[in-house]
Amino acid sequence: MDSKALLNRFEDFLSTNIPTIESFHPHFNHAFKEMLDVGGKRFRPLLLLSVVQSMKPLLLPNALPVALGLEMMHTYSLIHDDLPCMDNADLRRGHPTLHVTYDETTAVLMGDALNTHAFSMIANAPLSAQVRIDLVAILSKDAGIGGMVLGQAIDCYFEDKPLNVEELSFLHVKKTANLIAASLLMGAVICELDKQTQEALYAFGIKLGLLFQVQDDIIDATLSSEEAGKPTGNDGHKNSFVNLLGLEGAQRHKQALLCELELERKKLDDGLALRLKGIVDTYFK
Repeated sequence: MDSKALLNRFEDFLSTNIPTIESFHPHFNHAFKEMLDVGGKRFRPLLLLSVVQSMKPLLLPNALPVALGLEMMHTYSLIHDDLPCMDNADLRRGHPTLHVTYDETTAVLMGDALNTHAFSMIANAPLSAQVRIDLVAILSKDAGIGGMVLGQAIDCYFEDKPLNVEELSFLHVKKTANLIAASLLMGAVICELDKQTQEALYAFGIKLGLLFQVQDDIIDATLSSEEAGKPTGNDGHKNSFVNLLGLEGAQRHKQALLCELELERKKLDDGLALRLKGIVDTYFK
């Protein structure tokens, strides 16, 4: 099953597994699923499912709830990132953000709902109790106070306060790379791969996450909002790789990360390494 087929399988699962909550609230259910419905790269679920498909394909149906939980966690972070108190963005994935369509209260609550329901998806996945506990531990670590939340806090606090390249990398490891690395690690845990492989996948994911962020910074500097599907040209107050290194410097940094990623990829099983190479080539070249 190639990446396109995996993503189609994921979309089918998503469309039939969004909960409907009984209430008299006029738009609660629609708001909960709205930002999931408008799509996105599905990059993190693809990474998790690619590991499972490569290593233990019979477990793919069991992994789908975990992949959906992961996408819910990521979507919550986007909803909160776009809030007026943070980036105050009007557009996400080519679609009006929730605080624009509804109000800020709705956006905050839908982010909260997606965050908590992500763990419900994992807790009820058809996997062993120990695997589910390990998955919850990984996601809470990499999305929580020592990972994505910390990165967002640093990002917001240090607007208009330039960081050096080591601090900037720390910021984006936490804000972006940790959750991408967690996606690969969670796939490895579902397959019950050995610790050495888990560590190699996580290290690969950290490099991949930094590459993802550098490319995102380049997109912000070079594409229109219509081309990117979200507001661009708004990183002037942010600590970005383009602001720190310049556009050419950021592009060189991207190429250096691609080379580092190739070295990390060679530590992996041949079949899995080839699949991950295909994803990298599709998204980053």
